[in-house]
Amino acid sequence: MSASPEQPIFGRLLTAMITPFGPDGKVNLTEAARLAQHLVDSQGHDGLVINGTTGESPTTSDEEKRELLGTVIEAVGDRASVVAGVGTFDTHHTIELSRQAADAGADGLLVVTPYYSRPPVDALEEHFLAVADASELPIMLYDIPHRAGIPIPETSLIRLADHPRIAAVKDAKGDICSSSVVIANSTLTYYAGDDAYLLPLLAVGGAGVVGTSTHFSGLQVRALLDAFVAGNLEQARQFNAQLLPVFRGVFATQGTMMVKAALNRCGFDVGMCRPPMGKVAPELLERFLRILDAQL
Repeated sequence: MSASPEQPIFGRLLTAMITPFGPDGKVNLTEAARLAQHLVDSQGHDGLVINGTTGESPTTSDEEKRELLGTVIEAVGDRASVVAGVGTFDTHHTIELSRQAADAGADGLLVVTPYYSRPPVDALEEHFLAVADASELPIMLYDIPHRAGIPIPETSLIRLADHPRIAAVKDAKGDICSSSVVIANSTLTYYAGDDAYLLPLLAVGGAGVVGTSTHFSGLQVRALLDAFVAGNLEQARQFNAQLLPVFRGVFATQGTMMVKAALNRCGFDVGMCRPPMGKVAPELLERFLRILDAQL
């Protein structure tokens, strides 16, 4: 897979897609295909991330991950990149999931920082390198210290960029200055991992977003991206101002819970989240739906 300034390696607009469940609690593959097609064909997406944390990956089995990934690739893989979330806190398991994703036909891998165990820097780098060495697919590192427990240090990111298959970062560090340093000193393609950081990240050399609110706001985020790439910064700023209530509103409670609740009210049938996540308070959902009606 090649990249260019015009078309970054995984595209510019990606969503970390939720995983639909049926009334029986099983993965609803039919609705997954329908949602993937909607995002790509009606919401302007270049790609999707499947089996990420927004997809409730800590609650799905390896077999469920394989089936879901295969379903989405069959549905949209000819016209959008499909990146498979494979990161765990176990290097060997992550490698197994990476091979499973490659066999399914994924275009790339999302590898999160091993969470909870907080490995030291040398072990953290060895983990990412081991996964990269074991796969032929390009890798997007997922830097999200407030969930993983540790950041990926700037110096580590710059060193890891020397590996031919470590290509990108989903940046949820919340530190634009740190991101700027890595972008300026590496070839890594940076994607905002927090929707509200998209425009600031673009300003320092980022490429796009792996979004959550983009389940609903894809067309508007696409317009923001197109305006920025075309050099129309004032228009990009206006789109960003319009979208900020959506970017923030989706996280008025846990993001996956909010997305699923709102999708269920918008004509989809994606079911509930698996425990321990629960239901969105009615007043929070109604407030978010009002935001969507007003801003999109």
